Amino acid sequence: MSDPAHPDAPLMLTVSGVRGIVGKTMTPEVAENFAAAFGIYVKSSSERDWPLLCLGRDSRPSGAELGEAVARGLARAGCDVVDLGVVATPTVGVMIGQRDAAGGMVVTASHNPNPWNGLKCLNADGVAPPPDVAAQIIRTYQENHSGRVDPGPAMNIAREDMANEIHVARVLDVIESAPIRARKFKVMLDSVNGAGCVSGRMLLDHLDCRVIHLNGEPTGEFAHTPEPTKANLTELAERMKAEDAAVGFAQDPDADRLAIVDENGTYIGEEYTLVLAAKRILDMVAATSGGGVVVATNLSTSRMIDDLAARYVGVEVVRTAVGEANVVEALKQAGDRGLIGGEGNGGVILPRVCWVRDSLSSMALVLSLLAAEGRPLSEIVADLPHYVMIKKKYDLSAIGGRDAVGPMLEKVKKHYAHERINDADGVRVDVTDGWVHLRTSNTEPIVRLIAEAKTEAGVVARIDEVSDLASLT
Repeated sequence: MSDPAHPDAPLMLTVSGVRGIVGKTMTPEVAENFAAAFGIYVKSSSERDWPLLCLGRDSRPSGAELGEAVARGLARAGCDVVDLGVVATPTVGVMIGQRDAAGGMVVTASHNPNPWNGLKCLNADGVAPPPDVAAQIIRTYQENHSGRVDPGPAMNIAREDMANEIHVARVLDVIESAPIRARKFKVMLDSVNGAGCVSGRMLLDHLDCRVIHLNGEPTGEFAHTPEPTKANLTELAERMKAEDAAVGFAQDPDADRLAIVDENGTYIGEEYTLVLAAKRILDMVAATSGGGVVVATNLSTSRMIDDLAARYVGVEVVRTAVGEANVVEALKQAGDRGLIGGEGNGGVILPRVCWVRDSLSSMALVLSLLAAEGRPLSEIVADLPHYVMIKKKYDLSAIGGRDAVGPMLEKVKKHYAHERINDADGVRVDVTDGWVHLRTSNTEPIVRLIAEAKTEAGVVARIDEVSDLASLT
């Protein structure tokens, strides 16, 4: 696969927004015009003369200039803007609700390394717009309608400097803090010099944790490859062994995802973040209401969550297409029963905080679980269901482009016609000992292949079989 930071990478226009290479495909002009296209949509669908939008950005050096361009584009389209500065993506989600805003934009490329940057559109719930709306915004941008917007009478752009405090307070309101404070956990936090540096540390300080903060300055010059995978968190794992900490947390650059390392320095992995957070929620519900809960997650997330849910009475797991907005929609449809959702990439959605994947909510729930269980994280994990997962990705240009994906999916569906198939997003096949999922990424020009089984031999065999079927090898 080609380097995702390659300067020839195209501008990516997807349901998640837009991403490109700074100074190449992602420029202030692109940012301003795309923001204006989003602003046109918000303006047209709002009852307000000047709808309010919240603007935040991660810590990448290019974010300040692009953020100014976004503010100009939104204001030019007839929207008021409240600039939150460098904040986590979930913080923007919290502030949309706090300010009763019509939506927001985040200048971020999430886990992509520098020199990528991008823009993420958020609706009034703080999640990405549905596919039909995203397509409408993209069409407006491509047709350059945004370049012909008449400027409003004034650019109303205000600052808000308390967003981090408001977010942390919201998280503290939904957990029982006293048991955590009593334990005075020693916690290592790797914020990868991203947007979660301030709010992540603030939360842990409020919980009386003894914090060792790695890469805790929001410079945007990432100390390591920013996606929180095992290969990228070697420093955190090594330091855990030496510092005798209870848990290690790793955020991604916009702090919506969280990976976890146990007290022995073992990388637990992003797949366990949702499972551990859900366990704490389900334990609390079991002690009070006795069930009736919906947990929502996507098709690419581990079967561990299904096995965990089966341990409780009246807990239903709802599977959706990949994408935060799809998980949120499932939670909303569940009403009061939808208490938690998320994805296997380390993203946990706690609706009582916001409708956005949130590393702060994840940290709080894991610490609450540790306080309630009174035993090491490694022992808690050992009692959870165990699977082996392999994730692979293939450059679209190397396999014939997007047009080649459809025939691949049909081959897989035909081969597994006798098994349980879900084709809501690519194709996922569930078999007795595991599953496999083949789909096109929403955020990168790649095809993803994910498989899970009880044993390493089983998952390797499944990956090899589907790779051969889809001509990916």
